[in-house]
Amino acid sequence: MKVSPGIAASPELVIFDCDGVLVDSEPIVARVLTEWMRDLGVRITYEECAREFVGLAQEVAAQRITDRLDGEVPTGWFDGLTAAVDAALRAQVRPVPGVAQLLERLRVPFCVASNGRPAKVDLTLSASGLARYFDGRIFTASQVARGKPAPDLFLLAASRMGVQPERCVVVEDSEAGVAAGLAAGMQVLRYAPDGSRTGSTEVFHSMDGLPPLLGLVTGG
Repeated sequence: MKVSPGIAASPELVIFDCDGVLVDSEPIVARVLTEWMRDLGVRITYEECAREFVGLAQEVAAQRITDRLDGEVPTGWFDGLTAAVDAALRAQVRPVPGVAQLLERLRVPFCVASNGRPAKVDLTLSASGLARYFDGRIFTASQVARGKPAPDLFLLAASRMGVQPERCVVVEDSEAGVAAGLAAGMQVLRYAPDGSRTGSTEVFHSMDGLPPLLGLVTGG
């Protein structure tokens, strides 16, 4: 099989991030988080929130929120935030354009590895109609000691799927996820629908552009 310029070799496993790659959840989460942080008295814009919190594990995001607040976070605040985020996602989340068609045609094993809470990952995949593609192949940071940007989660996914790290391709959109994939010794492709292109990682801007970069033939 001819290998594309995007990767060094045809993969035996494709590991997808969830938020921002499979489901268009990040703008929803950022809007809710911005509103809740402002209610606490934190001065933050939507753009800052999206930039600083995208791709972080829950405990890391919680610590950053606490650090930005001049005082203690009120008791129950994080539980309320979680409920508000989940309600917004349940009502609004949609698949990333083209990803369902991609998954339908992909003829290589794939899974999802996310820093998100297990309940949130299940919710977004179910609400978006994508859960059926990942039955038994969902891995989250709750299963490892360190979430992204550490490599632990991707290494767990590869081990559970029975594939060596160097034969895996990670599809990510965040800095933390890219760093985790590279630290795991995996090939990384970065999804950047806004058209940005930074760093040395191969970038693609729509799901139509992913199969050629993977060097894979998708079914008809």
